[in-house]
Amino acid sequence: MYRKIIISGFVCLLGVLIGGCARQKDVGDEMISYQSLFGQLTDTLSNDPAYVCMQVDSLLPHVKDSIVYYQAFVLKSKAKMFMSEIDSAEYLLDAIGRFCSSRSVPEEALWGLSADVANMKGNLYARTAAYDSARKAFTDAYHFCEKTGNRNDLFNISLNLADAHVFEGQYDKGAFWYRKALRLADSLNLSDEYRFPVYYGLAQVNMNLRDFGMCDYYFDLAGKYYGQMKPYEKHIYLNNRGNSYYYREDYPSALSYFRRLLAFLSQYPEMKFERNLTMVNLGEVFLLMNETDSATYYLNQCYPYFQEIGNISALYYIDTQLIELALKKNNLPLARKRLRDAVKPDVVDPNMLHIRNRYLQHYFEESGDFRQAYVYLKENNRIDDSIRNERIKMRAAMIALQYRQDSTLMNKEMLIQQNKNKVLRLNQWLYGGALVVLLAAMFGLFFFLYRKKKRLEAERDLKMSINSLRLANIRNRISPHFIFNVLNREMSLKREPEGETYMKGLVKLIRRNLELADSLAVTLCDELDFVQTYIDLESETLKPDFVYTLDVDSSIDLSGIQIPAMLLQIPVENAIKHGLRGKSGAKRLNIRIRKGEKDIEIVIWDNGGGYRSTGSHASASAGTGTGMKVITRTLQLLNAYNRSPIVMKINNVMIKDEAGCEVYFKLPLDYSYELRKQKKSFYGTTD
Repeated sequence: MYRKIIISGFVCLLGVLIGGCARQKDVGDEMISYQSLFGQLTDTLSNDPAYVCMQVDSLLPHVKDSIVYYQAFVLKSKAKMFMSEIDSAEYLLDAIGRFCSSRSVPEEALWGLSADVANMKGNLYARTAAYDSARKAFTDAYHFCEKTGNRNDLFNISLNLADAHVFEGQYDKGAFWYRKALRLADSLNLSDEYRFPVYYGLAQVNMNLRDFGMCDYYFDLAGKYYGQMKPYEKHIYLNNRGNSYYYREDYPSALSYFRRLLAFLSQYPEMKFERNLTMVNLGEVFLLMNETDSATYYLNQCYPYFQEIGNISALYYIDTQLIELALKKNNLPLARKRLRDAVKPDVVDPNMLHIRNRYLQHYFEESGDFRQAYVYLKENNRIDDSIRNERIKMRAAMIALQYRQDSTLMNKEMLIQQNKNKVLRLNQWLYGGALVVLLAAMFGLFFFLYRKKKRLEAERDLKMSINSLRLANIRNRISPHFIFNVLNREMSLKREPEGETYMKGLVKLIRRNLELADSLAVTLCDELDFVQTYIDLESETLKPDFVYTLDVDSSIDLSGIQIPAMLLQIPVENAIKHGLRGKSGAKRLNIRIRKGEKDIEIVIWDNGGGYRSTGSHASASAGTGTGMKVITRTLQLLNAYNRSPIVMKINNVMIKDEAGCEVYFKLPLDYSYELRKQKKSFYGTTD
């Protein structure tokens, strides 16, 4: 959560102060006498800040109320920052600020000291996530440092300014200041081993913009100098590299970097802030890997520390994870309480806001408030669009900056000056034209996506209508076929008492068939009643050897279970028409219904010789197969809208040494008969 504390070049700073205070000869001589000591303590600062504090304390009585005295205060405040003693560092910086405002010495002598104070104030604000205040402080430090002409300090402050802009989500401005730091490095002839902070800064910018190719390129450049990095720089490198794998959802790789970082930080007890920050990241990765026990351990370890120092940004991040952790443990009341008690910072990093929105979306889904969940989904889509726009802005800014920094063009400065007006007009036309093309392309893309969405919606509605019409048409073709068969038979019987009974049954069948024509599903009770009526009408033509048995599990609620319409009637009709009618000897028809834990099994079998639709042994009464097409198409349509399908099998079987046909259905208990896609589950939950 924070960038390195800048170590100022005391040798150059003191030299500038001596040159600016020629009239204060005794003050300059005093500073020169401590020049070597300050240099040694600066080199020791990151490795042993406690030792630096002890040495400064022994020095202070000898330089009381002088510039050197307050310069030593700056050094001690940096040591306190390394030791995570924020209050002590702030107290020392306030004392230096009061000295600078007293004007007891010439203003020129205070520029370097004021630059150091503003720079340290910026780091202090960054520690507490007040990034707008940090940016302002770094800007003040840069202006003070410009007056001293100290380019080494300008290089370091440029890095801090770049970091502040990145923390605020201003990635194009962050890239600008990193590039400016590179330009200063060029002017100072710094080798690459001093530039790696710029490289991993640019890597962080590209990471936040999700350009992982460039991100890895800059991380690889910085990684070459890992051995030369100071402890806090190694922390930045390992932490941000782990974050880069986190954002590309490669959680095992991210976990390996964060574990490596935590093991490294255990060697430096004074780096409490960095160690607790790493535990926050470990908690997040374990949470995403569904290792809730490990996530709980690390989040509980680091929460008290950030609560103690009042880091609202870190607490906001941890609260976000704790909400998701409660949801993963199926504890919705705890998630609601944590959401209610969570801290509410004034400014939130875009990446952190994206994570929070994702978890809040999950929370409202679990709460059943899908409208609010959709609001957070839309907000994250807007953030994604914003990041893509920032990438375009950053690329344009980088191109313009690289153009100005090109060494060849700098060597031809006079030629550029002579053609300045011409180049300016050309750039105006170029950027104006590029803007027009970009806007036109964006409008065209938006129009294309809009038309595509409308077209897909129209196609979906059309397919649904076609399927429904086909289904209704097939049913209208099947039902009259059966009805006219019964009417023809009744007309041939010409027996009034029996005919009246048959006609009543036929009327019942016609009425039920009309009721079912517009229904995709009926209750199992209604379907069995329909089948019984049909068998009663047909049984007279099959007597005296026709035996029909119905075996239903007693635990089944026939009125509470739905099945596709005509699922039983069509196989029964096929068994009688194409198997049992015309067969000599015993004619058997059986329906068996059993209830399992998650489904219903239905088996319809007969001993009518088995299924034989083609060939020399085909039944003389073999039909067109239209009835089974109705079932097949109905199941194809309904299965497309369900996670678990209805299974249908048709097999030839042997029944008491006779060939027969068996039709098997397996129907899930939670089967839906609505022609709409079911909502997919989120984060491993079910609807």
